[in-house]
Amino acid sequence: MSTQTQTVEQVITAPIARQKTRIQWARLLLYVIAVVFVAYYLLPIFLLVLTGLKSYNEVNLYEMWNLPRTLSIQSFRDAWFGSPSVAGLGRNFANSLTMAIPATVISAILGMMNGYVLSKWRFPGANIIFPLILFGMFIPYQSILIPLVTTLNAIHLYGSLAGLTFVHVVYGIPVCALIFRNYYATIPNEMIEAARIDGANFFSIFTRIMIPLSAPGIVVVAIWQFTNIWNDFLFAITVTNNPANQPITVALNNLAGSFTVEWNVQFAAALIAAAPTILLYVLLGPFFVRGLMAGSLKG
Repeated sequence: MSTQTQTVEQVITAPIARQKTRIQWARLLLYVIAVVFVAYYLLPIFLLVLTGLKSYNEVNLYEMWNLPRTLSIQSFRDAWFGSPSVAGLGRNFANSLTMAIPATVISAILGMMNGYVLSKWRFPGANIIFPLILFGMFIPYQSILIPLVTTLNAIHLYGSLAGLTFVHVVYGIPVCALIFRNYYATIPNEMIEAARIDGANFFSIFTRIMIPLSAPGIVVVAIWQFTNIWNDFLFAITVTNNPANQPITVALNNLAGSFTVEWNVQFAAALIAAAPTILLYVLLGPFFVRGLMAGSLKG
């Protein structure tokens, strides 16, 4: 009987064991494919770091992937503080922070208010105003440069970081309103009605209910806006004609010399310019996906 029982158990468990083995091999294959893709996408960053740690004499096409003979951070020093042949990016890095952080915060606040009104406070013309706001997302940057410069001149903001911040805030209103409107649509209307019955007004509902529930939407807007503002070049080079007020993207473009290009310094400068957005995605990436999913259920 024991032999027969053992045979029956083997007949039953053998397919299950084979299925588990196939699942394990399939999972291992997925991990291998994921690691290959991650390595592929990290190659540019690896090349930036590798070239930035080399001296000028080691940078050439044939030794591009070779390890540096001697490790040196002189390229990063020159990229940040400057050298006789290149201007440093330190001041421009501060300009970008001075512009991107306030523009992101103000855009998020305006987006929250617009999304709150358009999703929870129905009023005549709401179905017309929302598409008009979204229309701003589809206006090409190039088509509004001349009226933009004229307007900034008229209000005495042309050439300043305040003017560039104002431009990014205005241009960020449509996408921020869309993100928060879709996110707030997932919040039950009964919660808002209950707050109204308890005597809460427009602003108390917004500050005590909507804002505390807005963390996923805020993360999405913060990453989206900060990345777009930090990486912007067209508005930056058009609005800030004074080199002292230019953000890091314009300074990075101007870093190349007239006759020679110090590629080690260029690569180090590119890594410095990319570091804030990379760090932002590393720290807030999981919350970014969660926020996108939270706002994709309704809209």
